[in-house]
Amino acid sequence: MPPAPSYRSTVAALAFGQILSWAALYYTFTTFVLPMERALGWSTPAMMGAFTLALVMWGVASYAVGVAIDRGRGRAVMAGGSALAALGFAMWSRVDSLPLLYATWAVLGTAMAMAMTLYEPAFAILTRRYPQRYMRGISTLTLVGGFASTLAFPATVWLIDGLGWRGALLFIAGLMLFVVTPLHAWALRGPSAPPAPPTSAEAPPAHTTLDAALRGRSFWLLTAAFTCYYFAAAALWVHLMPMLAAKGLTEAQALSVVVWFGPAQVFGRLLHARFGLRLSPRALALAMLALLPLALALFALVDHRAGLLLFALLFGFVNGLITIARGGVVPEFFGRAQVGRISGAMSSITLVVRSTAPLATAWLLLVLPGYRELTLALAGVGIAAFACFVWAGRPRVSG
Repeated sequence: MPPAPSYRSTVAALAFGQILSWAALYYTFTTFVLPMERALGWSTPAMMGAFTLALVMWGVASYAVGVAIDRGRGRAVMAGGSALAALGFAMWSRVDSLPLLYATWAVLGTAMAMAMTLYEPAFAILTRRYPQRYMRGISTLTLVGGFASTLAFPATVWLIDGLGWRGALLFIAGLMLFVVTPLHAWALRGPSAPPAPPTSAEAPPAHTTLDAALRGRSFWLLTAAFTCYYFAAAALWVHLMPMLAAKGLTEAQALSVVVWFGPAQVFGRLLHARFGLRLSPRALALAMLALLPLALALFALVDHRAGLLLFALLFGFVNGLITIARGGVVPEFFGRAQVGRISGAMSSITLVVRSTAPLATAWLLLVLPGYRELTLALAGVGIAAFACFVWAGRPRVSG
C-alpha cells in the first residue's frame, strides 16, 4: 500500500472536502425549495419536513459512525458517506412525490452533517491520528469549512439557472462521487494511530470508555450544555427573518444584517488559528457559552440597526468558535480511546433534540406575546447551557 499522506496533506484534503460537503449537504436545500415548489406544487412546510427528517437521521446515525471510527474504519466512513451522499442527490433529482423526497432525505440525513462526512467524524479521525496536533487540524477544518455557505448559495443558483433544478442535483451527485469520495479515500489511507497508553502522571482513567463516561456527571452535563446551545441557535436561525421583520426591517435591511454572520464566523476562526491554539477547549467553550446569552439578549432588546449589526457580529463570532470548542472538549475530558463513541453518543442526543427546535419554538410563540419574549427565552436557554458546562467541572485527563 502507498504511504499515508502527511499531516498537512491530510488536513488540506479533508478541509477541501469539508467545503464541498457542507455546501452540498447542508446549505443547498433552501435554494431548491422555490424551484421545486414551482415545478411540483408542493408547499414549503411539506418540503421542510424532509429536511427535519434528515436532521433526525443525522442524530440517530452519529453513534454508529463513532463506533466505526473507534474501530479504525474512518476512511470507509468518510469515503462511504460521500458515495452515499451522491446516491441521495441522484435520488433527489428524480423525485416526483413527497414520500420519495422524504426517503431521499433519510438517505442524505445519514450522510450529512457530522454523521458520516462532516465535522464530527473528521474531528474524531484527526484526534486519533494526530494526538499532539489535532486541535490545529480542527481549527483549520472549521476555518476553511466556514466558506462553504459563501460558495453554496451563488454556485447553486448558477447551476439551477444553467441546468435546471434536476440537472443541478445530478451535477452535485457527480461532484460528491467523483471528487469528494476519492479525496476522502486518498486522505485517510494508512492506519490510525492507537490511543496512547496512560502515563503515571495522568490521573486515572487516562482514556475513558463510553460506559464509564455514561456513568459520570460530566458527560451528561456537557451534553446538556451543547444541546441547549444548538437548540437556541437552531431556533434563532429558523425564526431570524420573521424576527427582523417584527422589528420593522425591510427584507433588504434584514439581509444587510444577516450577511455579517459569515464574515464574523470566519474572523473568529482566523483569530483562533493565529492566537488561540494555546487556549484549552474548555476555556474556549466557557467563553463562547458566556457570550451566547449576551448576544441573544442584545438581539431581543435592540431595534436600531447598529445594535443589530453588533448582534450579528457577536453571534457569528460565537457560532464560529463553538464548533472548534466542541471538537476539542470530548478528548480533553475523556481521552482518545473511544472519542468516536463518546462524541457520537453526545451528538446523537444533541442533534435529535435540536431537530425539534423549529416546531417547539413555533408552539411557544402561541403562548408568548411575541418574538422579543421568545428571544429572551432563548437567552435563558443560553444561560442554562453555560451553567451546565460550568457544573461539568474540569477535565481529569487531556486526550
